[in-house]
Amino acid sequence: MRYSQVLDILGDEVLFETPLLTVGDVSPYQAQRRLTDWSKAGKVTPLRRGLYVLPKENRTIEPHPYQIANRLMAGSYVSLETALRYHNLIPEHVAVITSVTTGRPREWENEFGRFFYRHIHPRYFFGAEYRQIVDQQSAFIAYPEKALLDLLYLRKGGDSPEFIQSLRLQNLENLDLGRLQQFANRFDKPKLHRAAAVIIELVEQEMREYELL
Repeated sequence: MRYSQVLDILGDEVLFETPLLTVGDVSPYQAQRRLTDWSKAGKVTPLRRGLYVLPKENRTIEPHPYQIANRLMAGSYVSLETALRYHNLIPEHVAVITSVTTGRPREWENEFGRFFYRHIHPRYFFGAEYRQIVDQQSAFIAYPEKALLDLLYLRKGGDSPEFIQSLRLQNLENLDLGRLQQFANRFDKPKLHRAAAVIIELVEQEMREYELL
């Protein structure tokens, strides 16, 4: 397969994996040799073994970091502080894209950012949705309630009122308290039952303050 054919096949997609080249009589070995040559020539950029992106001059769109996060490690979803910021629940900018996975923890850094992956037990791997992030691009990202519980579960002392207050949670009216309680019940961890109670109290307190205004 020639490079021009790859560009035609990809169209608006700028991320691709090695099997794209293993068509016809092209063997995996030949495909890898071709990708190695293109990498050296700057025609493709490897993001990890088997995953490549086109160089900037050949991109029709810029891949969103959340989409890259999903592709760097299959079986992961964006969560923790990154998802909380996406859902506008915390005010601070988040420089690192954090995801959870049932695999081992990993870290990558490339032109699109820094990507961290935290391990979580398979029984707690739920609560994400595949949603459109920008035009033509979607990614698996945690519901706001699950992103919050993931963070509190993985952080030592995450159930303490002091830590939860330190997050400076905002827009609490956007939290679905029923879903929060349901997800906490699925974890079935005393730590997260305590954390959910603290968060529910914060939401109810904020609602009372609004009523007084």
